[in-house]
Amino acid sequence: MEQTFIMIKPDGVQRGLVGEIIGRFEKKGFYLKGLKFMTVDRAFAEKHYADLSAKPFFNGLVDYIVSGPVVVMIWEGKGVVSTGRKLIGATNPLESAPGTIRGDYTIDIGRNVIHGSDSVDSGQKEKDLWFPEGINWWRPSQHSWIYE
Repeated sequence: MEQTFIMIKPDGVQRGLVGEIIGRFEKKGFYLKGLKFMTVDRAFAEKHYADLSAKPFFNGLVDYIVSGPVVVMIWEGKGVVSTGRKLIGATNPLESAPGTIRGDYTIDIGRNVIHGSDSVDSGQKEKDLWFPEGINWWRPSQHSWIYE
């Protein structure tokens, strides 16, 4: 099954949205395979955002991600990358539909409460970076009620 990386950013943590965001993924039927509550140092943040290092907003992204704690997760399930992106909503929160995480909880793109991998490959890269120790391999008992 497919896996994706999700990060609840400092504003999502500070505003108490962690449980709500986790709940949306759980209610959809995805499995939580890894979870960390942590602060990020500058060098690690720069590594995470390395593909955006030439962009004018790179320093702002790094400054923001090191400004407070984050919650990082690995979720697993059928179509979890594309469906997760739909749950999250458009990158620009003003274009995110109501009912999506960004549509419900974000106004300013610079305070986007959540990050989600945009492909299986980027999810694997992010998983390897944030979870070098690996993830939990388990299958909940309700698996047969969610998947054929």
